[in-house]
Amino acid sequence: MKKLIAIYYLLLLTSYTKAQKVYEFNSTCQHAYQEITKLKLNIGLALIEKEKKQNPNNLIPIILESYADFFVLFFNEDAQEYHLKKKKIDERIALLKSGPDSSPFYNFCLGAAYIHKAVIAIKFGETFTAGWDIKKAYQYIKQNKKDYPTFILNDILYGSMEAAIGTIPKGYKWLTDLLGMKGSVKKGMKLLENTVYSSDPFAKLMNNESTFIYCFMNFHLENKKNETLQFIKERKLDVVNNHLLAYMAANLYKNNQQTSIAKSIIINRNKSPEYLQTELWNYELGYCQIHHLEIKEAIVSFEHFTHHFKGNFYVKDVYQKLSWCYYLLGNMEAAKNARNNVLQKGNTITDADKQALKESRKNPWPNKQLLKIRMLNDGGYNNEALQLLLEKNIYDYTLLPEKLEYTYRLARVYDDLGNYKDAIQNYLQTIQLGEHRSEYFAARAAWQIGLIYEHEGNKQQAINFYRKCLEMDDHDYKNSLDQKAKTGIARCKGD
Repeated sequence: MKKLIAIYYLLLLTSYTKAQKVYEFNSTCQHAYQEITKLKLNIGLALIEKEKKQNPNNLIPIILESYADFFVLFFNEDAQEYHLKKKKIDERIALLKSGPDSSPFYNFCLGAAYIHKAVIAIKFGETFTAGWDIKKAYQYIKQNKKDYPTFILNDILYGSMEAAIGTIPKGYKWLTDLLGMKGSVKKGMKLLENTVYSSDPFAKLMNNESTFIYCFMNFHLENKKNETLQFIKERKLDVVNNHLLAYMAANLYKNNQQTSIAKSIIINRNKSPEYLQTELWNYELGYCQIHHLEIKEAIVSFEHFTHHFKGNFYVKDVYQKLSWCYYLLGNMEAAKNARNNVLQKGNTITDADKQALKESRKNPWPNKQLLKIRMLNDGGYNNEALQLLLEKNIYDYTLLPEKLEYTYRLARVYDDLGNYKDAIQNYLQTIQLGEHRSEYFAARAAWQIGLIYEHEGNKQQAINFYRKCLEMDDHDYKNSLDQKAKTGIARCKGD
């Protein structure tokens, strides 16, 4: 009898302890979240420790720790640190499950924690594990939307998942089957837009996060590049003291061929040691420099990246750019060493790394003139690129890959300068020359024509060329171009 009574009180005590767990997003936690989403992680973590001591039953600090570790592992990709934190990630999820499921933060926090876990798993090549964790995250957020339909924070996670899954390319079809859901870019982006502009107190609190996700997806999935950059200007985002938003803005300006603005953001950001130290700044800066043919400066940035970055994403890509830099300077020994590192280091998860490996396996080095044109065009220096292009014509090139690249580069420069008639003409010639080849130029040309027609309001023609892009197989950047083409078709159909 005494043993039964003891067990009874033990169970009662355990139940009581669990009931005492709370999700209290108080002022200290809000302050910590704001600092973490500026990438001032040490300040945020100090606030978390303060909250843990004052309110040991509050579970919000647990999800905030998940955010902090997510940013560290996402940006720096340190495999040793991931090994050390892996167990802690699972422990946090278990602890979050001990909270009251009557709170809207129960499912939200678990959804966020599983998304953090999944994205980091992808970074370290654990794609199958990531798929299951994404499914779990989706189930938690879907349930939360059902139980708490007015809880605005649901839409940050659900909107981003809905939009992203709506454009998963053929190569990752297994993931959509695993999730058992069909995404919609239009619906997902609408949810994200609502959170960004919402006056809800929690939406305002998490605006750094929603803005970061919204801008990247609006830029890449919706292809609303100029609108996204205008949004950054109009919202007067702090790209000096908020490193998360500074990285986002610099990356998007760079990818919109506005290299000079991207470079200014990188150079003028607050360089206080309070912020997360990451080599991605050197990665981005190196790109800005090589795109303006500041070759020696680019070498310094890229070399710093390769010497200090502990991850594998974009490593092959950077070594390829280093090989080009040395090649353009005439230092063939250094160029060959860099190319050899492309073959030996990094991984091929990203399309950029796959392309770098494929190009580096070829014996011929790129045509120097075409390489300079490519760099200038990628950086938005189109008048300089056009001047180099017009110094020659297609008949000056004897190799078919060079002819193909010449017509594509000429088309891209005309396109970027707003001369769509000449752009389409050269894109069509690119498709004719290369639609059955492994280079990406023809597929990209079809996608670019689709963009032009979509911009002009001729949606049926746009769909035709997006489909033309999808029809081409066995070419470089297949997955990413298919995703872009699928997104374009969805936009034109209003899906």
